[in-house]
Amino acid sequence: MIIENKQVAIIGGGPGGLTLARMLQLKGVGVKVYERDFDETARVQGATLDLHYESGLKAIKAAGLTEAFKAAYRPGADKGRVVDQQGEILYDEAGTEGNDDMDSIYARPEIDRGPLRDILLASLEPDTIVWDAQFSNMAQKGEGWELTFKNGTKAYADLVIGADGSNSRIRPFVTDLKNSYAGTVIIQGNVRHYPEIEEMLNGGKIYIFADEKYFHISAKGDGSIDFYISLKKEENWVQHIDIDFTDLQQVVSWAEQEFRGWSHLFIGLIAHTSSPLLLRPQYCMPFDQSWHAHPNVTLLGDAAHLMPPSGEGVNLAMLDALELSECLTADILVNLESSISLYENKMQSRAIAEAEISLDMVRWMHDTNASQTMIKLLNHGQ
Repeated sequence: MIIENKQVAIIGGGPGGLTLARMLQLKGVGVKVYERDFDETARVQGATLDLHYESGLKAIKAAGLTEAFKAAYRPGADKGRVVDQQGEILYDEAGTEGNDDMDSIYARPEIDRGPLRDILLASLEPDTIVWDAQFSNMAQKGEGWELTFKNGTKAYADLVIGADGSNSRIRPFVTDLKNSYAGTVIIQGNVRHYPEIEEMLNGGKIYIFADEKYFHISAKGDGSIDFYISLKKEENWVQHIDIDFTDLQQVVSWAEQEFRGWSHLFIGLIAHTSSPLLLRPQYCMPFDQSWHAHPNVTLLGDAAHLMPPSGEGVNLAMLDALELSECLTADILVNLESSISLYENKMQSRAIAEAEISLDMVRWMHDTNASQTMIKLLNHGQ
């Protein structure tokens, strides 16, 4: 095994980085995960996500964590309702047959990000995670890297893997290719308690498409509600509008104008938000992205192939982790560079195809016929 007796540093403790750490430790590889959070309780994890049979669930199974996942996932949370801007239900999955078979190609079990992270953390050897280790820089040292963190500490690694998300600090060590603006801005928030929306959610999801806007609402296992709004705006829209998004009263006034004619229930989500709203302009990787493999650094997940949300982000990161671990621990490859090259070629090809799908989703989700397109998707194309 070419990675034997080498130290691996994973930058970023999200699902992709933690999955990779688990897979490498199963093969006896020495690995540390450097995470910027002060500890595992430093911040609330984001919205719910669904794992897919051919990617996220495949990685969970390979990591030996299927039973832990079954104990933590939320049956029925994948059921959605398509409603119009007045709250009238256009399509309801609640009455459709469920699918809890983790071996089914149609399996899309929902789990909150927090419990998924907990499963992965619990699977790792003690002291694998180095908390409060925000990456600052790294410099070549022999055939590896000397890492420097913002708290002043240093570490050495033979191989560095950037799993540090959309604003990756490791990506510039791999490529100078830049992501481009995808044409939309997402506004994300969380509401602790909102009975009218909770009743409409029925433990699942709500999809609203109207006026070239997309509103996504989901129930979380802790009883709160996550929502995000996708708007077609210019890249620097936030800087050009005269709104302080930390001032809830200003944001509500803006929403009443932006969503004129919509039900007060949806504007009320913003009014009831329990934490500052997050504004996230969306970016996408180049469709012709490629680079020459390096012998001691690579990327996975959003750090490698950022794209607008399509339900595939975490799934792709976990599949990247699985395939990278297989390449690094294969006996048939002669060196690290060839292992990384094999992984990156497959990862890049898959990511480009998914990025094209993602941008197509951005287009149709803001079209006038988006509700009908969504209903067809929920019916598996029928």
